Amino acid sequence: MPKPLRDPQPMLERAIADWGGHEDLWLFGYGSLIWRPEFGFTERRPAWVHGWHRALKMWSRVNRGSVQTPGLVFGLLSGGSCRGMVFRVPKAEGLETLRRLWLREMPTGVYDPRWLQCGTAEGHVRALAFTLSRRSPNFTGELSDERYRHIFAHAVGRYGSSLDYAQQTLLELQRHSIHDAALARLVALAAAKEQEQRQSGNAADCDAPQAPVYVPGSPDKSESSQSSGPSKENT
Repeated sequence: MPKPLRDPQPMLERAIADWGGHEDLWLFGYGSLIWRPEFGFTERRPAWVHGWHRALKMWSRVNRGSVQTPGLVFGLLSGGSCRGMVFRVPKAEGLETLRRLWLREMPTGVYDPRWLQCGTAEGHVRALAFTLSRRSPNFTGELSDERYRHIFAHAVGRYGSSLDYAQQTLLELQRHSIHDAALARLVALAAAKEQEQRQSGNAADCDAPQAPVYVPGSPDKSESSQSSGPSKENT
């Protein structure tokens, strides 16, 4: 594991204190929590937050990449808005859920956990979300399309590739009728790159020298050239 950026324990204790344990726990998912929550819940609702947006701009050197070839995972960055899901965890299970969630999301203390007001069709709920600061060393900054293509083509970690992660998230968002144009564009970049490589490979195969085709009954050129004219033994 990479060296922790911050001690996650005080942040966990603060989150527990802010929650209080007197009511059910709400969690806001905007990335892999939507399709792989790994905790029990009694209710799940489509939700949205204002002032934050989902962005594939956080380096991953273990789960979706390596130290040599860092991959990408989502962070919740300030600005804009984000549609995701909120999960309701019974208060009796809230403390254990937070502890397990910290092991998954906060082993290096990279996120800034925040309680956000999330809108739902049934009204607003106060939910915990894992946000990312632009001052974090794990924030990628702006990446070019070519850099995204390279990462999608090469970055693989213990949970799979960055491309699989992006594709799975996009599919799950679409399943819940959540439109994310920025993510769809990035996944399309990877698909276009794969198509380009396939076409390049096919063109190279067509340009390669073709092996001679043997037709039964036709003379072999090498044998014909060797047998033309009398042999030295017969002269």
